[in-house]
Amino acid sequence: MSYRVGIIGGTGYTGSELSRLLCRHPDIELAALTSRSNAGKDVASVHGFLRGYTDIRFTESISETKDLDLVMVATPFGVAMDEVPALRERGIKCIDLSGDYRLKDASLYAEWYGKEHTDPEGLSEAVFGLPELFRDGIRGADLVANPGCYATSAILAIAPLMKSGLVFGDVFVDGKSGTSGAGMTPSPRLHHPTCGESVIPYKVGTHRHQPEIEMAVDMFAGGRTDATFVPHLVPIVRGIISSCYFKFKKDASQEDVDAVYEKQYGAERFVHYVPEPSIRDVVGSNHAQVGSKAMGGKAVVFGVLDNLVKGASGQAVQNMNLMLGLPEADGLDFPGLGV
Repeated sequence: MSYRVGIIGGTGYTGSELSRLLCRHPDIELAALTSRSNAGKDVASVHGFLRGYTDIRFTESISETKDLDLVMVATPFGVAMDEVPALRERGIKCIDLSGDYRLKDASLYAEWYGKEHTDPEGLSEAVFGLPELFRDGIRGADLVANPGCYATSAILAIAPLMKSGLVFGDVFVDGKSGTSGAGMTPSPRLHHPTCGESVIPYKVGTHRHQPEIEMAVDMFAGGRTDATFVPHLVPIVRGIISSCYFKFKKDASQEDVDAVYEKQYGAERFVHYVPEPSIRDVVGSNHAQVGSKAMGGKAVVFGVLDNLVKGASGQAVQNMNLMLGLPEADGLDFPGLGV
């Protein structure tokens, strides 16, 4: 059986990456991509990498395409909460990649996004879409909030150890991301002479993935945690590494920590517990790597992924597979680039 899938916001990095993945998915027909600026144009004329893989054209509105089974929203925040309610009323499943449905508290959304949430019912019903930790809730859901890229890398690293009870609830997250994580819109910070040979801290204390990390980790800590998140821009295109620092409640060995992560991820297809995580190992793939080092009364755990794949579009496809009852790895079962 083939499912018809549409994408709202088909020209940004996440939308174009979704197109790349879905056009070769064995059970999916890429039926629609929207773009106000490119409406009427052949998709392949804008995304040259799709030549020979799709012959559809951009439309201005998703409503122009009938009989959709699922829609992914890959726009800036504020759009999904206007589009999703009508789609759900038509029986169309939705995945939001924008952040509109990640935070369960509407007042928290307003605080961090500077805008009132217009779909509080959907906000309360949305499932947080990190399959390795919330798989049961994602299966069969009709609205999934795809996690942010930094948040995915940090939560994969933090949640198992926090759940184990071995560490205190305070965690410091040092995150480093490639420039594609900032999106397509040019800015002085992304100008090559500024960022090409530098490491730049940015949005410290104001990054919207901060409350997302705290919310998800609280679920595993059994109470309120204190997560400090400091993001940095590094001069690569794709990839994230989050270094997460903990203090043990009592002495724990490397073997104790290894046992926690092997139990959590040992059977997973896309998350691997490894001695030395590497961005190059995962770039271009939906795979993520987690590694750790116990140091007396402290530990550091690393989460590594491609911000556009496991950190965004690939994870959305993984969620889509679960929502539609398809094999979870369909359309995603390929390795990273390596070099």
